[in-house]
Amino acid sequence: MSEKEMLLQACYGYVNKRIDSYKNEIETIKDAIENNKSSDDEDDSGSGKLMHDLEKNMQYLSDAAKMKDVLNQINPKSSTSSVGLGSIVKTTTNCFFISISAGEIKLENKSVYAISMGSPIGLALSGKSPGEQLEFNGNKIKIDEIK
Repeated sequence: MSEKEMLLQACYGYVNKRIDSYKNEIETIKDAIENNKSSDDEDDSGSGKLMHDLEKNMQYLSDAAKMKDVLNQINPKSSTSSVGLGSIVKTTTNCFFISISAGEIKLENKSVYAISMGSPIGLALSGKSPGEQLEFNGNKIKIDEIK
């Protein structure tokens, strides 16, 4: 399995775990709402909080589904000469996987940071080619390699 395939698999694992967690939380909240309705119809404050929590978790679930849609657009076998979605970008300071904001992924004793194209560093790297330099947060970063 290639480095990009392993990173993509790790990102799918991250998203699927979030989706499962939100689905479980939503079911728990729905059960609590049902139990709250049958036990005490006069107490609306508990139901209001539960409904708010339900809406919040539904939004989180939607956001996680959008992250999965982004991952579905990545072809692990493709490579480009400039930074774009699905690129592995090795710089003088770090290695980035342009995908979703999933944080640090450990691969064979090295760290790769899964970042989204819309993140500040993702936007700064976007469209750049090997050998190009950029300044980010006061640091000069040189792109060494793109896979």
